[in-house]
Amino acid sequence: MKKLTLLFASLLVAFTTAFAQSAMPDVMIKSLSGETVNANTLGNGEGPSVVAFWATWCSPCKKELDAYAEYYDEWQEEMGVEVYAVTIDTRRAMSKVKPMVETKGWEFPILSDENSELMQALNFQTVPQVFILDKDGNIVYSHSGYVPGDEYEIEEKLKELAKG
Repeated sequence: MKKLTLLFASLLVAFTTAFAQSAMPDVMIKSLSGETVNANTLGNGEGPSVVAFWATWCSPCKKELDAYAEYYDEWQEEMGVEVYAVTIDTRRAMSKVKPMVETKGWEFPILSDENSELMQALNFQTVPQVFILDKDGNIVYSHSGYVPGDEYEIEEKLKELAKG
Protein backbone atom coordinates (compact mmCIF):
# COMPACT_ATOMS: atom_id res chain seq x y z
CA MET A 1 0.00 0.00 0.00
CA LYS A 2 2.87 2.35 0.83
CA LYS A 3 4.42 1.75 -2.62
CA LEU A 4 1.09 2.46 -4.32
CA THR A 5 0.69 5.72 -2.41
CA LEU A 6 4.26 6.72 -3.29
CA LEU A 7 3.67 5.87 -6.96
CA PHE A 8 0.46 7.88 -7.04
CA ALA A 9 2.17 10.85 -5.37
CA SER A 10 5.04 10.67 -7.88
CA LEU A 11 2.67 10.57 -10.83
CA LEU A 12 0.70 13.49 -9.42
CA VAL A 13 3.84 15.58 -9.00
CA ALA A 14 5.04 14.67 -12.51
CA PHE A 15 1.67 15.54 -14.05
CA THR A 16 1.39 18.80 -12.11
CA THR A 17 4.92 19.82 -13.02
CA ALA A 18 4.45 18.99 -16.70
CA PHE A 19 1.09 20.76 -16.83
CA ALA A 20 2.32 23.74 -14.84
CA GLN A 21 5.06 24.45 -17.35
CA SER A 22 3.09 23.87 -20.54
CA ALA A 23 2.34 26.60 -23.03
CA MET A 24 -1.08 27.35 -24.41
CA PRO A 25 -1.82 25.05 -27.35
CA ASP A 26 -1.26 26.09 -30.95
CA VAL A 27 -4.99 26.50 -31.67
CA MET A 28 -6.67 29.25 -33.65
CA ILE A 29 -9.56 31.16 -32.06
CA LYS A 30 -11.30 34.37 -33.08
CA SER A 31 -11.91 37.81 -31.68
CA LEU A 32 -15.45 39.20 -31.75
CA SER A 33 -14.44 41.29 -34.77
CA GLY A 34 -13.52 38.08 -36.62
CA GLU A 35 -9.72 38.34 -36.39
CA THR A 36 -7.92 35.02 -36.01
CA VAL A 37 -5.75 34.69 -32.89
CA ASN A 38 -3.37 31.87 -32.02
CA ALA A 39 -4.02 30.84 -28.41
CA ASN A 40 -0.30 30.34 -27.83
CA THR A 41 0.21 34.11 -28.20
CA LEU A 42 -2.06 35.04 -25.27
CA GLY A 43 0.76 35.67 -22.79
CA ASN A 44 1.34 39.41 -23.14
CA GLY A 45 4.97 39.59 -22.00
CA GLU A 46 4.34 42.44 -19.55
CA GLY A 47 2.80 40.43 -16.77
CA PRO A 48 0.66 37.38 -16.06
CA SER A 49 -2.52 36.69 -18.01
CA VAL A 50 -5.87 35.19 -17.10
CA VAL A 51 -7.65 33.08 -19.70
CA ALA A 52 -11.23 32.56 -18.54
CA PHE A 53 -13.53 30.22 -20.46
CA TRP A 54 -17.24 31.05 -20.29
CA ALA A 55 -20.59 30.84 -22.08
CA THR A 56 -23.64 33.10 -22.29
CA TRP A 57 -25.82 30.42 -20.67
CA CYS A 58 -23.45 29.96 -17.69
CA SER A 59 -24.44 32.09 -14.67
CA PRO A 60 -21.28 31.34 -12.62
CA CYS A 61 -19.19 32.31 -15.66
CA LYS A 62 -20.86 35.69 -15.94
CA LYS A 63 -20.45 36.31 -12.20
CA GLU A 64 -16.78 35.42 -12.45
CA LEU A 65 -16.19 37.79 -15.37
CA ASP A 66 -18.13 40.54 -13.56
CA ALA A 67 -15.74 40.08 -10.61
CA TYR A 68 -12.69 40.24 -12.89
CA ALA A 69 -14.12 43.37 -14.53
CA GLU A 70 -14.15 45.08 -11.12
CA TYR A 71 -10.41 44.48 -10.71
CA TYR A 72 -9.31 44.63 -14.34
CA ASP A 73 -7.99 48.23 -14.37
CA GLU A 74 -6.24 47.76 -11.03
CA TRP A 75 -4.68 44.45 -12.10
CA GLN A 76 -3.44 46.01 -15.35
CA GLU A 77 -1.97 49.04 -13.61
CA GLU A 78 -0.33 47.22 -10.69
CA MET A 79 0.78 43.95 -12.32
CA GLY A 80 0.46 44.33 -16.10
CA VAL A 81 -2.25 41.65 -16.14
CA GLU A 82 -4.30 40.91 -19.23
CA VAL A 83 -7.62 39.07 -18.96
CA TYR A 84 -8.91 37.12 -21.96
CA ALA A 85 -12.51 35.87 -21.82
CA VAL A 86 -12.93 32.95 -24.22
CA THR A 87 -16.53 32.02 -24.97
CA ILE A 88 -17.37 28.45 -25.87
CA ASP A 89 -20.75 29.45 -27.30
CA THR A 90 -21.51 27.72 -30.59
CA ARG A 91 -21.79 29.59 -33.88
CA ARG A 92 -25.58 29.61 -33.44
CA ALA A 93 -25.32 31.28 -30.00
CA MET A 94 -22.59 33.77 -30.99
CA SER A 95 -25.20 36.43 -31.79
CA LYS A 96 -25.84 36.70 -28.02
CA VAL A 97 -22.20 37.27 -27.06
CA LYS A 98 -21.51 40.82 -28.29
CA PRO A 99 -24.75 42.31 -26.83
CA MET A 100 -24.04 40.61 -23.49
CA VAL A 101 -20.47 41.91 -23.39
CA GLU A 102 -21.68 45.43 -24.16
CA THR A 103 -24.40 45.24 -21.48
CA LYS A 104 -21.93 43.93 -18.91
CA GLY A 105 -19.30 46.53 -19.84
CA TRP A 106 -16.46 44.02 -19.90
CA GLU A 107 -13.43 45.84 -21.27
CA PHE A 108 -11.04 42.91 -21.59
CA PRO A 109 -10.60 41.06 -24.89
CA ILE A 110 -13.38 38.61 -25.71
CA LEU A 111 -12.40 35.64 -27.86
CA SER A 112 -14.40 32.75 -29.32
CA ASP A 113 -13.71 29.03 -29.29
CA GLU A 114 -16.97 28.19 -31.07
CA ASN A 115 -15.74 24.78 -32.25
CA SER A 116 -14.32 23.91 -28.79
CA GLU A 117 -10.90 23.16 -30.28
CA LEU A 118 -9.00 25.05 -27.58
CA MET A 119 -11.20 23.56 -24.88
CA GLN A 120 -10.42 20.07 -26.20
CA ALA A 121 -6.69 20.81 -26.48
CA LEU A 122 -6.65 21.96 -22.85
CA ASN A 123 -8.64 18.87 -21.87
CA PHE A 124 -11.42 20.28 -19.71
CA GLN A 125 -15.14 19.62 -19.87
CA THR A 126 -17.05 22.40 -18.12
CA VAL A 127 -17.07 26.15 -17.65
CA PRO A 128 -16.14 28.30 -15.92
CA GLN A 129 -12.52 27.25 -16.31
CA VAL A 130 -9.61 29.60 -15.72
CA PHE A 131 -5.95 29.32 -16.64
CA ILE A 132 -3.26 31.69 -15.42
CA LEU A 133 -0.28 32.22 -17.69
CA ASP A 134 3.09 33.62 -16.69
CA LYS A 135 4.52 36.48 -18.74
CA ASP A 136 6.08 33.93 -21.12
CA GLY A 137 2.70 32.34 -21.85
CA ASN A 138 3.20 29.17 -19.79
CA ILE A 139 0.20 27.76 -17.94
CA VAL A 140 1.09 27.94 -14.26
CA TYR A 141 -2.32 27.54 -12.62
CA SER A 142 -5.83 26.35 -13.45
CA HIS A 143 -9.12 26.59 -11.62
CA SER A 144 -12.49 25.02 -12.38
CA GLY A 145 -15.84 26.44 -11.28
CA TYR A 146 -16.62 29.72 -9.57
CA VAL A 147 -17.94 30.79 -6.22
CA PRO A 148 -17.83 34.40 -5.00
CA GLY A 149 -14.39 35.05 -3.55
CA ASP A 150 -12.47 32.90 -6.05
CA GLU A 151 -11.25 36.14 -7.63
CA TYR A 152 -9.19 36.79 -4.48
CA GLU A 153 -7.39 33.47 -4.96
CA ILE A 154 -6.74 34.39 -8.60
CA GLU A 155 -5.47 37.80 -7.52
CA GLU A 156 -3.03 36.20 -5.05
CA LYS A 157 -1.66 33.92 -7.79
CA LEU A 158 -1.28 36.94 -10.08
CA LYS A 159 0.59 38.88 -7.39
CA GLU A 160 2.97 35.95 -6.85
CA LEU A 161 3.72 35.84 -10.58
CA ALA A 162 4.12 39.59 -10.87
CA LYS A 163 6.75 39.56 -8.08
CA GLY A 164 8.84 36.79 -9.58
